[in-house]
Amino acid sequence: MARPVTLFTGQWADLPFEEVARLAGEWGYDGLEIACWGDHIDVARWDDEAYVQSRLDVLEKNGLKVWTISNHLVGQAVCDEPIDERHHDIVPSRVWGDGDAEGVRRRAAEELKDTARFAAKLGVKTVTGFTGSSIWKYVAMFPPASDAMIERGYADFAARWHPILDVFEEVGVRFALEVHPSEIAYDYWTAKKTLDAIGHRPSFGFNFDPSHFVWQQLDSVAFVLDFADHIFHVHCKESTTNLDGRNGVLGSHLSWDNPGRGWTFVSTGHGDVPWEPLFRALNAIGYDGPTSVEWEDAGMDRLIGGPEALAFVRTLGGITPPHQLFDAAFSRKD
Repeated sequence: MARPVTLFTGQWADLPFEEVARLAGEWGYDGLEIACWGDHIDVARWDDEAYVQSRLDVLEKNGLKVWTISNHLVGQAVCDEPIDERHHDIVPSRVWGDGDAEGVRRRAAEELKDTARFAAKLGVKTVTGFTGSSIWKYVAMFPPASDAMIERGYADFAARWHPILDVFEEVGVRFALEVHPSEIAYDYWTAKKTLDAIGHRPSFGFNFDPSHFVWQQLDSVAFVLDFADHIFHVHCKESTTNLDGRNGVLGSHLSWDNPGRGWTFVSTGHGDVPWEPLFRALNAIGYDGPTSVEWEDAGMDRLIGGPEALAFVRTLGGITPPHQLFDAAFSRKD
């Protein structure tokens, strides 16, 4: 059976939720991965039955379902150090408060707990998002960062996320961290260290997004196979590299559309992600959840990219396990 194809609404949250649902329904998406910003979901209203039902009503009106919701933006503030104007721009005013860094982190953690509660009210079993990181600032390892400093960062992550995961487990919801630069897990080895730090809790896994693996020159297929039990959700997002001897992988503080960048995001189907091997790997691990289109492309209109990406992912839907292996037809059994 083909996996459902959903549209992540994070890059569409400047539009009203009803408008995004209308577009996705007309294009033929199966559902939405709903972002908890804009007017799409207000997690503070998790105990407002009428409000929760209003989200479901919009989906039903447009022939859509929901398997996943996202709170990437607030999640970023749970562990980040420093907390600064970047966070002020992305978190709700109730989370920012007076801007005191530790207060922002604590309020962000409470908001993640409410996200789990809202997901449960919707009948959703997975929340995608970020964790933030107190040690991402040490990624260049100069001035030298000691092993003890790095270990404190993972301990800080665990201390902040264990109480959040307690609530997730209480309501029967899982958290899927997007392995991503600036998070506590941003590549293969930090993903392993993150699982160890959190004690391999069953409520904590990964939102697999291969676009972040391309420019880091990581093997996305190997990641899926090795972390099979922890792949809770999948993003269909692309990136491409342009490493010509002048452009570097760190981006050079250049905007997404600047040709001097060594890499950038592009619409699904236009980048360097090895989709066919990846879908075969997803089959091998038995992943049957959504494949969610996260549309990001500084050089394409999203009203073109949104339906085009859906059509591309649909072509991959044919890569599903057959009912029997091809050599079964050779059998002489009656």
